[in-house]
Amino acid sequence: MAPTLTLFFVVEPPSYQYLACYLAGSIRQHLGPEVELVGYCPAHRLHEVDRATVETLRRMRCDLRPMVTEGVFDPAYPHGNKIIACQQPRDTDWGGFMDSDILVMRPHDVGRLLVPGHVTCSPAASIQWKPEGLWETIYGAFDMPVPKERIMLMRDRRRPVVPYFSSGFVLFPQTHRTAAGLSFADTWMETAQRIDQIESLARFKRPYLDQMTLPLSIARAGLAWNELQEDDHCILGGRLRGRPFPKNRPITA
Repeated sequence: MAPTLTLFFVVEPPSYQYLACYLAGSIRQHLGPEVELVGYCPAHRLHEVDRATVETLRRMRCDLRPMVTEGVFDPAYPHGNKIIACQQPRDTDWGGFMDSDILVMRPHDVGRLLVPGHVTCSPAASIQWKPEGLWETIYGAFDMPVPKERIMLMRDRRRPVVPYFSSGFVLFPQTHRTAAGLSFADTWMETAQRIDQIESLARFKRPYLDQMTLPLSIARAGLAWNELQEDDHCILGGRLRGRPFPKNRPITA
């Protein structure tokens, strides 16, 4: 039996509620009816969601659910809402968080991205913000060595680097538990909260806390990482923002 999957994203007014509708529509068009869809809205803003958004998501069989975000991070950290969304209960074998500004571009078998014992995510575009000793600091906070593995980033391919991933598209096994009984998402939140307290990283934690802790959280959860190929998550931000979409490649998202 094929593993079951929920794809989910943040539905937040004003603009991200509409982007989420486009994302949901692209998933329904290209990935088939068996994929479950959930949109999460910060509970204190649920009353602001446009009725048209609610109805659009309903017609695409996308549940709209509240999640408590206030007080989770101090100071508030909107990028952390994706970790909160990952923590929410779902009934499928796998969960997949997607940034609301992603679109699925063509039909493909999303099941090929689900690798048992792995979290699937794409190499980040770059890490030009990184301070000296970043990885020694955050891995050392948990008495863990910096991984020996190296990857190539998506846009900066000058040299291999310590694994660093985008948190915009993250697929993970929801049934996996650590020896302490924590899910991957709970491990990610615990890791982010701990690293958020490191004063020497104060200048760099916003808005990179979720991404800098993702590979560390994967390791702490006892999982491995499976790299998305660029055609499965083509990041058009940064220097590529506003450039034409590359139509001569089989890009899926």
